[in-house]
Amino acid sequence: MISSVIEERKVLRDKSVLLGVTGGVAAYKAVDLIRRLRDEGTSVIVIMTEAAKKFITPLSLEIASQNRVYSDLFSDPMAHITLSANADIMVVAPATANTIGKFARGIADNLLTTCLLSFIGKVVIAPSMNWRMYENPVFQENLKYLLSRGVIQVGPEKGGLACGEEGMGRMSDISEIIETIRSALSQKDLAKEKILVTAGPTREYLDPIRFISNRSSGRMGYAIARAALRRGAEVILISGPSVLSQPKGIKFVLVDTTVDMLNAVNRELPSSTVLIMSAAVSDFVPAEKAEEKIEKSEELLLGLHRTPDIISEIGKRINRPFIIGFAAETGRKIERARRKLKEKDMDMIIFNDITETGSGFDVDTNSVVIIDRKKEIRLPLMSKDSVADAILDRLVELRAK
Repeated sequence: MISSVIEERKVLRDKSVLLGVTGGVAAYKAVDLIRRLRDEGTSVIVIMTEAAKKFITPLSLEIASQNRVYSDLFSDPMAHITLSANADIMVVAPATANTIGKFARGIADNLLTTCLLSFIGKVVIAPSMNWRMYENPVFQENLKYLLSRGVIQVGPEKGGLACGEEGMGRMSDISEIIETIRSALSQKDLAKEKILVTAGPTREYLDPIRFISNRSSGRMGYAIARAALRRGAEVILISGPSVLSQPKGIKFVLVDTTVDMLNAVNRELPSSTVLIMSAAVSDFVPAEKAEEKIEKSEELLLGLHRTPDIISEIGKRINRPFIIGFAAETGRKIERARRKLKEKDMDMIIFNDITETGSGFDVDTNSVVIIDRKKEIRLPLMSKDSVADAILDRLVELRAK
């Protein structure tokens, strides 16, 4: 049975964000945050403090959001109620020590703090300040209290600050803030799962300098790991060499060769409920590895041996987790994926033809067919983040039966 998923799943599509911008140097980053949220299909309403206007103009945020920017508590006497009532989530970025302190102590002396007190949904704060202010015990007490009440914190990061000093206090990268918003709005339907994800390529060495590998970037596996974390799972990501940033909130294990990956999987497997093998594991290893760099010659003949098949080995075990594998093929060889599903005793396999435009390695999109023992779901070309959610959607369906 083959069915199709017609529309990409985007967590932030048609959501409404009430964004508070406070008086910190990082206020200028709000323009990029708004633009990125709007790219996700999100509506953004901005509330500025008077101090924020010293760093960025209301007009800039109005143009970015394509909505009116609010700041005066009394020009619209009911704004603190109507704005809060119509938002799906409230975000304060940057969040200064002053605003965080007021919120923690119930002070409502401007439109933003009044909205914070009247909002009953999830609140995300992105602190931004000098490291001395961030480490001050009074501030930390205020922050700890807000977190105990369910407020969600993202950042700050350690690095160069506006004052020229180094320390903890720089506002998180915009992508991290958006990922935190996605997580806050996501259903936690994987909360009981511990998911082990492999990603990226492996390398098999000819000598200390040269190796054979493949084109995998790790993007699909990293997207799956982020999506699983967002949906409440405990996540372990075992990755081969990749230029991608290590996802935050995830146990990360960096490996190199196929044997390294197998050993890492075996260490983490006993406590895992799901294994998602999205890594492009090398199929062959040189029969011999030279201890020194091989001299250049007119001709070099290589002997190759098969590497261990990680999924086949795990599929044979009695107490094994739910197994999802991947089959990247050159051409529409979907029958090979169906055969692998049975031969390797997997529960699900993801087929993709890497020769299709926009699909496969080194791109942010993919077009796949999700195959299990009951159903096949053909996805159109979509972002790898959306593909990841579609795979996890099917996992949730199968685990519920």
